[in-house]
Amino acid sequence: MPEVAEKYPDVYDYILSEESAFRTTRVPLSTNWRDWNMFEHIDRSFTLKNSRFYQGQQDYTRPFDNIIIPIANVNYRAEGFRVKNVNMFVDDSENYHKSFSARKYHNWWAIENKINTAIKESVISYYDYGLMLLKNVNEARPEVVNLKDDIAFVDQTNVLIGSICLKHNYSVPELLDMKGRWYDKEIDQTVLFSKFSVKKDGQDTKTPSKYIEVYELHGTFPESWLGPEKLGSDWEDTGKYSPQIHIITYYTSSTDGTKKGICLFKGKEPKSIFKALKRDDIVGRACGRGGIEELFHAQIWTNYSQLQIVQMLEATAKVVLKASKKVAKHNNLKNIKHGQIVELDADEKFEQMVLQPINKTAFDNTIDRWAMVAQKIGSATDAALSQTPATGVPLGTVEILAAEGLGTHEDRKGEITDFWVEIYRDWVLPHFAKEINKGSKWLDTLSLEELQEIAEKVSTKSANERIKRMVLSGKIVKKEEADTFRQIMKEDFMKGGEKRFIEILKDEFKDLPMDVEIDIEGKQADLADRVTKLNAIFRSVFTPAGIQVLQTEPAAGKILNQIIEAAGLSPVNFTGIVSPLQPKQLPTQTTPSLAVKT
Repeated sequence: MPEVAEKYPDVYDYILSEESAFRTTRVPLSTNWRDWNMFEHIDRSFTLKNSRFYQGQQDYTRPFDNIIIPIANVNYRAEGFRVKNVNMFVDDSENYHKSFSARKYHNWWAIENKINTAIKESVISYYDYGLMLLKNVNEARPEVVNLKDDIAFVDQTNVLIGSICLKHNYSVPELLDMKGRWYDKEIDQTVLFSKFSVKKDGQDTKTPSKYIEVYELHGTFPESWLGPEKLGSDWEDTGKYSPQIHIITYYTSSTDGTKKGICLFKGKEPKSIFKALKRDDIVGRACGRGGIEELFHAQIWTNYSQLQIVQMLEATAKVVLKASKKVAKHNNLKNIKHGQIVELDADEKFEQMVLQPINKTAFDNTIDRWAMVAQKIGSATDAALSQTPATGVPLGTVEILAAEGLGTHEDRKGEITDFWVEIYRDWVLPHFAKEINKGSKWLDTLSLEELQEIAEKVSTKSANERIKRMVLSGKIVKKEEADTFRQIMKEDFMKGGEKRFIEILKDEFKDLPMDVEIDIEGKQADLADRVTKLNAIFRSVFTPAGIQVLQTEPAAGKILNQIIEAAGLSPVNFTGIVSPLQPKQLPTQTTPSLAVKT
């Protein structure tokens, strides 16, 4: 028999043994780092993020100066994205124009299915623990596994190569809803053993309703664990392994007090339903380098310095009196009342001692230094933390530092969006295609760019139809008339406002290949930064002399294109200002007169 089958004769022993080992087994990573444990890593990160000491009393008598949360919030904002940045498009040249409807429908559909919430949860898990683990639950929205509460055990070296066991607490109604998908008889049996408690971190928490602890195990196991009921009556144990899923719960035996297992479902699982992304990969362990983990030292030593300050202030806050022996001997100083007058002879003394926290400045400086270290590690600039820059720092320097600080976040954001593109293509697109082909009509808000795009297409189509009718009736239509038709129709369309009804017909997208991309540039770029760049180009270029040079000197146009590209903008949007003009059209006025038509 295979070694695993000998060690664990059935799935019930396997789950209980591995869950216990997951909390205690330590992974060696280097010669001087031999004690990493995934459960401990997640637990410590969760604890420190929420302003709780990982060890010792939690009675709020020790100061906790949380430097993690502000930096974590910067990372969430800088590395996250929203469904409005997910662009659905039809991957077909003849039907590409339908991409607009697909994109607008997706925005509405994704919000309805709370995909934004899943994206947010994945970004938080990615930063907090260095790992996001997503599960395909055969619904539009993938499930982001809660690494803190939902993991019973995984392979601590690589989360995707070994078994994955999740742990859930089902209410009685939730478990009964699984009838028809799981085993009905075993579900009824399990409900009888349900308890008025929820087990968390090995401890029972009393609850007003009944709950059942259920294990969900995925991995490759001996086929003997499936047995004849799944493999057929003619099945013979040959020691083979296969990918499987097991849904297991336990109850405590009333006779010997041991745990007994109940199988709620089991079967083969030909394809993995998990995908994972690590942050700053550390070879040899399941989690990458977590953002909170990076701040462990800064947080611990900040708290240490704060504790020293508190102890120093407690000592210096005491009222200590000093007096000559004669005064101290004949006066009970404990009974002196506020405002009481004590008579002293000329040679007698009675005064308060001056106590000062002489070393407090050193600890204040230490706290400031650790705060700077934490900001540097977390790529959180003063601007990102909404802090006022130091006095005397030029605005240009602040902008450069802010841009440089976002570089690390942009790289990680790229990794996250690439991962989510894979999630969309493999898991989300099939549900989206099914829903969009049902047909739908909804009221949406269009941007100016979208309105102009549609107005151009609508006016062109309407004008062409009108010209066709006129030609068929024997009339001659001049180019100027056709242009006038298009312009009038475009202006009429634009007068309708930004809110428009959009309708998708049933099966309009049937059999059309669809794809997805996530735009983390364009609309996600820093708005203030883009406005600054555009203003600089506007002030430099939009003058009579500037326009004349651009339209008469080809070299000047090339230089402008290089400037625009260096600013992170697209030269395509500025092509109109470098188009050659006839000599009579060259501007001669001293101040520009610009009219923007929308």
